Amino acid sequence: MEIEQWVGSANGITQAVRVAGPPDGVPVLLIHGNCSSALFWDPLVRRLPATLRVVAPDLRGYGDTETAPVDATRGLTDFADDVAALLDDRSLFPTDTRPVVAGHSLGGGVAMRLLVDHPHRVVGLLLSAPVSPYGFGGTRDLAGTPTTPDFAGTGAGTANPDFVKRLAAGDRGADGPTSPRAVLRTAYVADPAALGDDEELLLDSVLSTATGDDNYPGTAVPSETWPGTAAGRRGVLNALAPAHFRIADELVAVADKPPVTWIHGDADVIVSDISLFDLAYLGSLGVVPGWPGEAACPPQPMVGQTRAVLDRYAAAGGAYREVLLPGCGHSPHLERPAEFVTELLRLAGQPA
Repeated sequence: MEIEQWVGSANGITQAVRVAGPPDGVPVLLIHGNCSSALFWDPLVRRLPATLRVVAPDLRGYGDTETAPVDATRGLTDFADDVAALLDDRSLFPTDTRPVVAGHSLGGGVAMRLLVDHPHRVVGLLLSAPVSPYGFGGTRDLAGTPTTPDFAGTGAGTANPDFVKRLAAGDRGADGPTSPRAVLRTAYVADPAALGDDEELLLDSVLSTATGDDNYPGTAVPSETWPGTAAGRRGVLNALAPAHFRIADELVAVADKPPVTWIHGDADVIVSDISLFDLAYLGSLGVVPGWPGEAACPPQPMVGQTRAVLDRYAAAGGAYREVLLPGCGHSPHLERPAEFVTELLRLAGQPA
């Protein structure tokens, strides 16, 4: 499908949106993840049938959308409110048909928030390698029990400073493991060959991330507990921290429960029970010194938590389908596009 760029005002900020497909097509809303933009969906959108109306916004502080501040104390609600405002724009969604909402990584958390706050607006939910419903880091079991009272080891203080510096500088080099290109090749996908001819486009997407205290990564606060940092009140990584984003109970309690498809790879190194971005797991490997041990600070069981919450969602009257992709990393729509398209079309009620 041909992709066009739409720019307009919604929820008080200027938002940029990638749009494809006929106005009367079956609506699909695509929400990108952290350190990316709507461009990250382009390789997938090219594979979609022309029966769909695809809307993929740049979240605030990413792509060409306004670099508005992120109030971390609201969790991911700033992002969800921005997206919800787009649903009312008839130039984007000309019909009253509810969209299938697909969210990748952080975007999966935004999609969960959108469903909780606007359940009547969502016909189906596709969670692709989503952040845990208990946030990122700082919890010890399938019930999301806090590891420490202040959720130490979460938020902006966990970001790699060199990666942030190189992101802010627009570094397109490949030297060193913390260059944005190296992170794209090693963390976003299990096999860099999956990036193919789109590597430069996808790197553009990563480098569109606004950096600073109000965006990525945000502000950190000191903690008396290992590793000495906890989530602040501003910026993206703090919005993902369990101190501010804990949506499990609200998700289970949604009265109007659309079907959920959860698609993820078993080689994901970002959202994983052994995540290389979880300081507790890195501590267990000896990468971060001073780890107090398994009993005091176990790695977060991210995948197990999502499964446990979706089991509760189903027991409360909903339904979900888990699709686990062998050998796939953090970006199923890039690495296994055929399977991803099949699942998206299934939710949209379209032939595969």
